[in-house]
Parts: sequence; C-alpha cells; structure tokens
Amino acid sequence: MPDPPDPPDQPDPPGGAVAQPHDALFKFVFGKPVHAASELRGVLPVPLVERLDLASLRPVNGSFVDEELSNRHCDVLTRTTFDGRDAYVYVLIEHQRNPDPMMPLRMLRYLMRIWERHLEHHPKTKRLPLILPLVVYQGPRRWTYPVELSELLDIDPDTRDLAAEFLPRFRFLLDDLTRLDTTALRARPLTTPARLTVRLLHIVPTHVDDATAAIGPDDIDDFRNLNHYPDSRELMTVFLKYIEAASETPPPKLAALASQIGPEAEEVYMTTADMLRAEGRTEGRTEGRTEGRTEEAARILLRLLARRFGTVPGPARERIATASLEQLRLWSEQVLDAETLDQVFA
Repeated sequence: MPDPPDPPDQPDPPGGAVAQPHDALFKFVFGKPVHAASELRGVLPVPLVERLDLASLRPVNGSFVDEELSNRHCDVLTRTTFDGRDAYVYVLIEHQRNPDPMMPLRMLRYLMRIWERHLEHHPKTKRLPLILPLVVYQGPRRWTYPVELSELLDIDPDTRDLAAEFLPRFRFLLDDLTRLDTTALRARPLTTPARLTVRLLHIVPTHVDDATAAIGPDDIDDFRNLNHYPDSRELMTVFLKYIEAASETPPPKLAALASQIGPEAEEVYMTTADMLRAEGRTEGRTEGRTEGRTEEAARILLRLLARRFGTVPGPARERIATASLEQLRLWSEQVLDAETLDQVFA
C-alpha cells in the first residue's frame, strides 16, 4: 500500500515568516508551479529536465532555513516525480551583498530537514526521495565560493586523493544572476512573471537610489504583458511593492513608471498602502515634502478618474485640490469598485 500524501499544511520548520521584500517577491512568484517550472527549465541540465515531471510540480508548505539566517535566505520547496518516483526541487535565494562561503554545508542541512520531514510523513518508506538543490544568488558581487561540500574541507590535494572515497559528495546548482546579461535572460524559457522576477532581483539591489533607471523598454513590455495572467493585479502589486521596499526610488519616479506601464499599474500604485506611505506618510518628512506628495497623489487620482469616468467636473476637482493625503488614499481605493463618480466621493 502506498504511503499517504503529505498533509497540505504543516507548521513551518525553522525560518519563520517571510520578512524581506526579496522573500515576498520570490515566494509569491516561484511558489506557483508554472513559474517555478520555467525557471527550472532554464537552469537544470537538459537530461534532468527530460526526466523530471515539471507538469506535476506542487508547492510544499514551510521553510527549512535556519532562523538566524532568515534575513538573508528564502526558500521554496516543490514536490514532483522523477522517472515516476517521488522527488523534490528545493530552491533557495541568497540575497545578501556577500555570498555565504558555507553554503554547501547549509544546503545539506536544509536537505536533511526535508528528508526528515518526508520520513515523518512516510514512516514505512525504506528509501529517500531525490532532492534537486538550486541556489539563486542576487548579490552585487559574483559568486566565488565553493558549490561542492568536499571543497570546504581543510585538506591538501594529496589527502583529498587518498581519502577520496570517504569524502562527502554533495553539490548544489547555482544560478548566479550577476553573470546573467539581458540577452541571456531573455533567451531563457521563462514565463513573463518569472522573467520579471529574475530581472528585478538582479537590477533593484544594484540601483538602490532609483531602480526605475535600470528598467528598459523590454521590461515595460513584460509589465504590460502581465495582463495575460489571471492574477495580473496581484503580480503587479508584488512587483511595484518590491521596487518600493527594496530601493530608495523617489515616489514620483515610481509613479511615472506605473503611468508608463498603463492604467492597471497606476491603479495598483494608488491603492497600495505601502506606496502611499512612500508618498509622504512616513515619519520625519517635512511639511513641504508632504505637500508635494499630496499634490502628486491628487494628480494621479485625477488621471484615474478621467480614464474611468471621462471628464472630471469642477466640483470634484475642487474637492481633490483641498483633500488630505489620507482622503486621497480613500478615494483612490474606491475608484476600483465605484460605478459612478459620486460613489468615489461617498
């Protein structure tokens, strides 16, 4: 009799909840099998891809990262089959400025936790499932540390040769985004959300002052093509929130990016609380800067109203001109569901 399937929801192992903007983006996109599969097709060796059932990928709840490293590591585990047998794909993102020199040891520890949980759920099994480990690195410097566990051992070459059969053999696959130029990225068989994720994970940390300066025409096209996905609004939200949270991009620049992408991006920008806090609600802003954010929010609201209802009458413009930033936020949220202009201001 086959072992029962894993329960759909289990308490998270060490690692805790998503806390970093990189983590929120990574988990939201690559936690979805269709996008994770496209990343794996682009980085795994072809013979492995041909034997791995990417069509049956399904996410496994939980994190296996050390709690003290949850601020620099984020992981996604998916389950599938390899040649008809149970298998897992474990993807970890490293998003610190410097690579982790002990990553092979850490990855082995994380894989041990996965196997241990698998055994808890399948106590009668006599064999362990295959786990394919992948590390996605997005730091500003190229990865120069080992990916093979035995390379961490403090032994000379002669000893390595003499003890070769007794040395642990484990290595992980590395996707070093610092080595990936735009041409190579676009050649990968990625879904649009997966490509945007990889692209933003690469450029935002290296353009902290203004991430929009590194966003080109091809990226704008990808943003616009998100509307082909049923969760386009959620995708747009997580991408814009990532840019805002992971960089110091000035709010007017972010507003201009949303306007360039199109109406849905503008609506998302105006209705995301974090974005509006960046428009002037954070503590310590001077009164003059707050007024500037309010004026910008008013201009964007007017554009949204014009696109939704046509010409904005004078009385409505007067109300917007004298409204507080908080009031503008409320009206902007109501634009999405209002059927008439009056309902926006109700």
